[in-house]
Amino acid sequence: MSQAPSPRTVVGCTLLVIALGAGVTACGSGGGNPLSAEPYDAADQIAFRGSTGGGKKADPDKPIEVTAEDDDGRITDVTAIDAAGRYVAGELSADGSRWHSTSPLAAGAHYTVRVSTEDEDGAPGRRVLTFDTGKPLTKKRLGVTFGPKAGTYGVGQPITAELDQPVKDKAQRAVVERALKVDSMPAVEGGWHWVDDKELHYRPKEYWPTHATVQVRSNLDGIKISDRLWGGRAKPLKITIGDRVIAVTDAASHTMTVYKNDEVIKQIPVTTGKPGFDTRNGVKVVLGKEYFVRMRGTSIGIAEGSSESYDLPVYYATRVTWSGEYVHAAPWSVGSQGFANVSHGCTGMSTANAAWFFENVREGDLVKVVNSYGNTMEPFGNGFGDWNLAWKNWRNGSALVVGDPEGPSPQDAARLRPTAV
Repeated sequence: MSQAPSPRTVVGCTLLVIALGAGVTACGSGGGNPLSAEPYDAADQIAFRGSTGGGKKADPDKPIEVTAEDDDGRITDVTAIDAAGRYVAGELSADGSRWHSTSPLAAGAHYTVRVSTEDEDGAPGRRVLTFDTGKPLTKKRLGVTFGPKAGTYGVGQPITAELDQPVKDKAQRAVVERALKVDSMPAVEGGWHWVDDKELHYRPKEYWPTHATVQVRSNLDGIKISDRLWGGRAKPLKITIGDRVIAVTDAASHTMTVYKNDEVIKQIPVTTGKPGFDTRNGVKVVLGKEYFVRMRGTSIGIAEGSSESYDLPVYYATRVTWSGEYVHAAPWSVGSQGFANVSHGCTGMSTANAAWFFENVREGDLVKVVNSYGNTMEPFGNGFGDWNLAWKNWRNGSALVVGDPEGPSPQDAARLRPTAV
């Protein structure tokens, strides 16, 4: 790059072609030290291909393409953003000759494209272009509902996204997943996992930080997912995270140890599942609390009237699976608590201890069972067993992960740079 004033006047500026509009021509002149020069107008021979004038709007199905056809200049940066603040992802070639969008445009949106260039002497050029996209022809929209409800939760609470229509194709899943945003303060690494065609879960690599604020939103509105499906609006979600409360139940020693912010706050003698009804090992997330539950053996497949049959009023019941596993008061087994496992799968304790536990945990707190002969808690379908998947396996459930799942999390490149230098 020359540091001396350039003796020439820029006559042929960079040619920029954006595949969405009508032609505009402008040319700026430059001189002096390029490091201190005002950006020149890089619009010389700019052309929009397609109709954007006369009330017509651009087709959101068509990508944006910006090219520099002057050998004396190159593109250095491109950003494309709509009025809602959604950036368009794209790639810039190593030589700066071409940039093209790699993510879909939104329908019915107003876009601003900012192009930065430099000439052979390093003098900077700028050009700002705007266009509007038309509305999609189909009226079919994909609805998304985030969970849980707004409130305060424990450090193990996953975020859920329920779709009102199935999305099976991986490329279409990538469009959906890329538009579902989770931001936390403080920031943590995390990712979405497709549970099935209509449900995604989001969790951090590690548990949420205590007292974090988590905000969830969808940028799908107006985005094309398939020829017959476009994104619809979704209500955003905000939750806060409380203290780090983890209850570890050792089925072999018949003891539950409760930690709050990594300090032991209580040890409780318990009984867990007896042989044939062994309590599930692994990490479970508190799903809710019920002061009174009527528990029947028939709910877990025990024949009424058999030797294992039961029908009991249960108090201070903290639920950890949808199939009926609780931490609850079991006054009938106090003599075995701390000594033997005699339950049908739940974790039983005295009424006083169950009341304490009930009052000191919240949804999203963690209950971990170790040293049981039971199977490991399933990741999905029976509550939140999400934490029983290693991070590598969790990342493999993302439609955005390509290559090493232990590498950096998928991030949308909002501000686009050359992929090589």
